[in-house]
Amino acid sequence: MRLFPLVLLFLSLPFSIWAQSITMQGIVHDPEHRPVAHATVLLESPSAARATTTNDNGEFSFDSVAPGGYTLVGTSKGFAAKRLSITVTASGNPVFHLELAVQSQSQQVTVSAKAVQLNRETSTSQTTVTALQIQRAPGADRANSLAMITDFVPGAYVVHNMLHVRGGHQESWFLDGIPVLNTNIASNVGPVVDPGNISSLQVQTGGYSAEYGGRGYGFFDAMTPSGFNLNNQAELTASAGNFGQTHDQLSFGSHTQRAAYYASLDGNFSQLGLYAPSPEVLHDNTAGLGALLSVTYNASDEDQLHVLASLRGDNYQIPNTPAQQASGIADRDLERDTLIGMIWTHTSPRGIVLTSSPFYHFNRANFVGGPSDTPFVLNDNRRSLYYGDLTSLIIPLGAQTLTSGFEVWGEHDDTLFNLRANPGSAVSAQRFTPSADSEAAFLEDSWHATPWLGLNGGVHLTRYSGLVTETAADPRVGASLLLPSWRRGPQVTLHGYYAQYYQQPPLDTISGPLLNFTLQQGFAFVPLQGERDKQWDAGLSVPLHGWFVNFDHFRTDASHFLDHDELESSDIFLPLTDAAARVIGNEVTLRSPEIAHRARLRVAYSNQIARARGPVTGGLIKFAPAGWFLLDHDQRNTLNAVLTTNLPWQSWASVVYTYGSGFLDGDGPAHLPPNSLVGLSMGKQFGESLSASLNFTNLANARYLLDNSNTFGGTHWQYPRQFYVQLRWRLHY
Repeated sequence: MRLFPLVLLFLSLPFSIWAQSITMQGIVHDPEHRPVAHATVLLESPSAARATTTNDNGEFSFDSVAPGGYTLVGTSKGFAAKRLSITVTASGNPVFHLELAVQSQSQQVTVSAKAVQLNRETSTSQTTVTALQIQRAPGADRANSLAMITDFVPGAYVVHNMLHVRGGHQESWFLDGIPVLNTNIASNVGPVVDPGNISSLQVQTGGYSAEYGGRGYGFFDAMTPSGFNLNNQAELTASAGNFGQTHDQLSFGSHTQRAAYYASLDGNFSQLGLYAPSPEVLHDNTAGLGALLSVTYNASDEDQLHVLASLRGDNYQIPNTPAQQASGIADRDLERDTLIGMIWTHTSPRGIVLTSSPFYHFNRANFVGGPSDTPFVLNDNRRSLYYGDLTSLIIPLGAQTLTSGFEVWGEHDDTLFNLRANPGSAVSAQRFTPSADSEAAFLEDSWHATPWLGLNGGVHLTRYSGLVTETAADPRVGASLLLPSWRRGPQVTLHGYYAQYYQQPPLDTISGPLLNFTLQQGFAFVPLQGERDKQWDAGLSVPLHGWFVNFDHFRTDASHFLDHDELESSDIFLPLTDAAARVIGNEVTLRSPEIAHRARLRVAYSNQIARARGPVTGGLIKFAPAGWFLLDHDQRNTLNAVLTTNLPWQSWASVVYTYGSGFLDGDGPAHLPPNSLVGLSMGKQFGESLSASLNFTNLANARYLLDNSNTFGGTHWQYPRQFYVQLRWRLHY
């Protein structure tokens, strides 16, 4: 074949290459904004087209869409066809609306899609999770649950109460494309938004656009409901289960011709919050409150303004061992989070898109030690304030799309350390108020070179000034290549990228009495440097008879790898940087078509090894081996499978199976025994307004030591079996 030399050239590149992709959503409705169900929607680009149909609410979506210019075409029986020129951006997109006019009898429109020659947008490592998948996966829609990620994303798991993805625990969050900036390490436990407020979750674990810098082990963009698909509608969700757990939410929304709103209030409580350090569940309550408001205004066909406000507060008891409980230990972790942001999008008649996203983010983590703590009682109250703007300009030029822009932000921390010996007097009572700023510019070119080849290249430039001043120039290059099918076989797409990332360091510092205390414990503290990562990824995507399989091999090399550790027995957790880290892994994801008109299967598997190398180069200076050693969150094999079935009488059932080969045992090299969990969810719809479900997590009540790492108690045991009943009531107001 003539393409064979190109395949060899692609596979022999010294690095793998990238192309960015996102998920776009839309609604088809009639002139009175009533949804049009089962309409056909085409997404056309200059070289290909893709088709889908709307659901009962008139909603549609396309996964793995590259930024650029497209045409949406909507058709349905009894309506005139509607064509809409759109531009998909990488920094958050509106919910696109297709309004279909009633068709006269003389009108007749036939629309056919061109064969898709290349799905260039599969080059990045991406997973999209829908609201329905979150609702039906057992436990995934509870407040502070991360199962919406760990059930569907390969290589994602929670250990020592922290989310880890691809061997790291520094992830970036967005709400509707608005950055939720946080440079701190291991200080917050849950997600930044209640899962009940997510209409879709877009996850990328590699191959990010040059637009993005910062924490690079995972990018999570939680898209909230817009309200354009609601007409004075509300939904009340209530649940109750063992361990006194409840998670309740009231949401409501509506729209006019040009504006829409969505708002929600939620609250939760459980006697089973964080992972416990022993099989017994002692002093482990959690309670939280949250609120979200989303307002969208289409000022014209060219301008849209989207404003978002999110508030969240969570109180956690730090769980005890039986000995700690008998001693009266009563530590707490108090967390607060506030995000206020907006996105202004201007689209010119030529398809040029200007987007600006100013944001304000406040985050607080307060560890409150109980009066019976020994040998020290700690109050560690950190408050971080972030403010900035992300602006991008997208210019379509035929087969090319140019993206450029800048991101600027400032950070101000206000941290109070209050450490008292018990018995004894105060060791330290200090306040630290460091500040930092970051300025970044980016440029990227996406080129659809041929119907079978897509190329991307860009650079992200950063200057950071805080406790240290650093600069970085991070290249990003990528490609995808469609191989010719043989005898009508599957059309295999090769994809890959090479990218560099710079992660700004936390603003953690100590001085005065606390520094003296640190020195007395045999440690030192020096300012942290930013982590610098190099990532390679190569893989292939195979569609076969409705099934979709994706394989990826990746490698991440990090210098000044950000981690954390405890200062002896003080409960003070300070960040540190290891000289280097290396994570090598293989990932497989599988998505089935509808099986027997009833079931769908999703499988995510990861095999990886996560290692680091000393010495410690910043932060809490302690002993670390000069050679390579395994990180405490190293787990070689992780498997998650989700099977969802539609049953007769408007009922359904979902089963989630999770397997882990075991995390590092102490300092290793041995690992803890393998383990597995099964979750079950069953539900039924009663008419149009009411649904009920029965949910189980850890159905077999498997109890085992999950890890024995140095965070929140030292060891962590798997949660016992939980069950809860949930009701959803939809109403109009």
